[in-house]
Formats: sequence, C-alpha cells, structure tokens
Amino acid sequence: MRSPVQSRSLVEAWPALAGLSAVFLFEMLDNSILNVALPTIGRELSASTTTLQWVTGAYSVVFGGLMLAFGALADRVGRRKIMLTGLVLLGVASLATMFVTAAWQLIAVRALMGVAAAMTTPGSLALAFRLFDEDVPRVRATTLISTVGLIGLAVGPTAGGLALTVAPWQALLLVNVPVAALAFLGIRTGIPADDPAGLHREPIDIAGAVLGTGTIILALLAPTFFAEVGIASALPWGAAAAALVAGICFVLREKTARHPLLDLELVARPLVSSGLALKAAAGSATAGLSYLVTLHLQFGLGWAPAQAALGMLPQVVVLIAGGALITPLITRVGLTKAAWLSATAVVCGLAVYTVFGGLGYAWIAVALALVAVGMRVVGVVAGTNVMRGLPSNRTTIGAALVDTAGEVTTGVGIALSGTILALIFPGALTAALHSTDFLTATTYAGLALTVLSAALVGFGILRGRNSHAA
Repeated sequence: MRSPVQSRSLVEAWPALAGLSAVFLFEMLDNSILNVALPTIGRELSASTTTLQWVTGAYSVVFGGLMLAFGALADRVGRRKIMLTGLVLLGVASLATMFVTAAWQLIAVRALMGVAAAMTTPGSLALAFRLFDEDVPRVRATTLISTVGLIGLAVGPTAGGLALTVAPWQALLLVNVPVAALAFLGIRTGIPADDPAGLHREPIDIAGAVLGTGTIILALLAPTFFAEVGIASALPWGAAAAALVAGICFVLREKTARHPLLDLELVARPLVSSGLALKAAAGSATAGLSYLVTLHLQFGLGWAPAQAALGMLPQVVVLIAGGALITPLITRVGLTKAAWLSATAVVCGLAVYTVFGGLGYAWIAVALALVAVGMRVVGVVAGTNVMRGLPSNRTTIGAALVDTAGEVTTGVGIALSGTILALIFPGALTAALHSTDFLTATTYAGLALTVLSAALVGFGILRGRNSHAA
C-alpha cells in the first residue's frame, strides 16, 4: 500500500490539489451564488421570507451539525472513501434541482447538499495535510486550496447575477455537477486509498455523535431563530439553552465513554486548543464585522445596496490577495507566531471599527482590510497547527473541528451583532437611516465582537506558548 505522504512539490501533487480545490470551491461558492437568486426563487416557488431563509439555513445547519460525526467516520473507514462518496451525493443532489417544483423540495435538496459538504469539507484539509511531510508545502497547498475557494466566494454573486439573465435559477445549483466531477476525478487519481494501518479502529461513539450533532445544530439554529422571531420570543432562548445542556451532556459523555467520539484530551493539547481558539476568533470577527458594515453603509451612511456591495471590496481583495503573505510570514516568524500576529490583526481591525467607524468610510475600509488579512493568514495557519498537534489517525476529525469552529462562531458573530443592535435600536431598520442611535448600536456591537475576539485570541496565544513549554 502506498503512503499518502508521497509528494515533494505542489506540481507533483497537482491532480490531488485540483480535486481538493474543487471541493473547497463548492463549499465557498454554494451559498454565495444562490443568495442572488433568492428573490427569483421566492417568486417562482411562492416562498415566504422565512422559507427562503431556510433554503440557505438548511444547508448550513446540516453541514455544521454533521461535520464531527463524518470526521470521526472518515478516520475509521477512510478519508478518501468518505470524500468520494460525498462527491457522488453532491452530484446527485444537484441534479435533483431540475425536478424541484415546491419550496420544501428545494430545502430538502439543500439539506442533502449539506450532508455532502459535511462528508467532503473536513477531508479536504486532512488530505492536503497528508500529501506532504513538511510544514512549508503543507501551508502552500492549504493556501492554494483556500484561495480557489475565496475566489469563488468573491465572484459567486456577480456570476450568479449574470447567469440569471440568460438561464433559470436551477442552473446555479447544477454548476455543482461539473465541480463535483472534477473533484472526484482529481482525488480518485491523485490520492491513494488510505493505508488500513493509518486508520482509527475504535468503534464509533453513537451517543456522543448524537449529542455532538445536536449541540452544533441547536447552536446554529439559535441565531437563526433570534433573527426570525426576535429576542422577545422564548424560541431562540430555548434553543440556546438546549444547546448549552446538550453541550454539557456531550462533554460528560466524552469524559466517561470507553471509546469517545472526540477525545477531549486531544482537544486540550496546546497546539490544538490554540488553533481552534484563533480560528474561532477569526470566524466570529469576520462574520460579525461583515454583517455590521453591510448595515452601517446602507443605514448609517445612506448608501444604496450596490454602493454597499462595492464598499465591501477591501475585504474581498485582501482575502484573495492576502494568500501571497502567508508563506513569507511563516518563513520569517514561524507557524505559531504567524498565527498570533494574524489573530491580533483581526482584533485590531475590530477595534478600529469600534472606535473610528463612525467617523467615515475610510476607517471602515481600514477595519475591513485588517480583519481580512488577519483572517486570511490565521485561517490557514491555525488549521495547520491543529493538524500538527494531532496523531496521524485523527486528522480528519481534527479538520472537522477546525471547520466546525469556523461555522459555529460565524453564527455566533452574526447573532451577537444582531442581538445587540436589536436591544439598543429596537425600531425597524427602515427608521435607522442616518440615525445616531443606530450608529451607537453598531459601536456597542463592535465593542462586543472586539472583546469576544480578544478573549479568544488571548487564550489561543497562552495555549500556544504552552506548546513550546511542553
């Protein structure tokens, strides 16, 4: 059996990297390209606003909820096998879009795509890590894969809008079929089957999988409910409380299970916990700031939606171009310090928005650029550090942890921002135009995001230092 660690350069590994890049492109492109079609979908399928929210929400909830379970399964039956199966499911689910005639059918298709994403996304980081036996090519491979995905995220809305002028909305999901085919071909030919000796042989902790999945799903549903029914309703608070209870039960189960789904001692390793904390800080900061700035530009500064979209360009440009900074920074200061510096840039960007955002767009642009450059570096480096801190037979569940941390904290960042806005500015957003109270609300929301991210970054840096002492 050939070893998965067989490539010395990115050129030698190009079939595998093409396939893994296609997987990440699907993840980034999927929701961004569909959002532009939601009004059209609403008209054609007679869907309400809440129903349309679930067209995107069903994907995110299922995707985030199942990543840990599929990560654990992949470490046992084979990372390549689970990824290829997920790609087949993605192609089939995307083809099913042609037969959708009702909103509930589209929601079901999106949920199936979420299952496919949960099967494929964690494996992309794990397999990229295992392609090489040195950190520098690992980081370069991860940077390449993430850059392809970020390009998809950036061009998705524009490409989707242009496609809708000549094609039905179903075409936006059918594009997943060739992407899945490219990914399947690249991974099938470029990555050898897993060596059975490198797989994790303990039985799957079913109770832990149920509790872990339930915790993540409830944690992702709570922000959606806050947005749908508001903070005065018992539903979002009930979902948040249930997530907390399920999370506590999950921790207790994993501490007492003979074969836990997630070995908490592994998560407690300095490199792993540090990487996850820094990834969480970047996820909550990027999502929360994007949410606040989008509203700030339209309601605080009175910009039209098209102008506001252009106003987000500093973030988009830096996210795409920032990949060029990663390797030189790591070469100069090392992986761990690169993670610290980039995470600190995220906190500084939030602080700039909080303190100076009300003074004009120039400061908002600086904040967007700082958070984006920090997120661009830490997204790659933190994930690599998590992989470095785990045994080789646990890399897929480690990748699932990284993706879950990003997915959950994205929801937390948006929920935290939205809840503070609703508390301080309880009126309708239509009344927010040029309102001093609205700008005050965005300042407090920015402050809350800054404090949360700073706490996570501080924890991550302290844990990272412990990895050197260990």
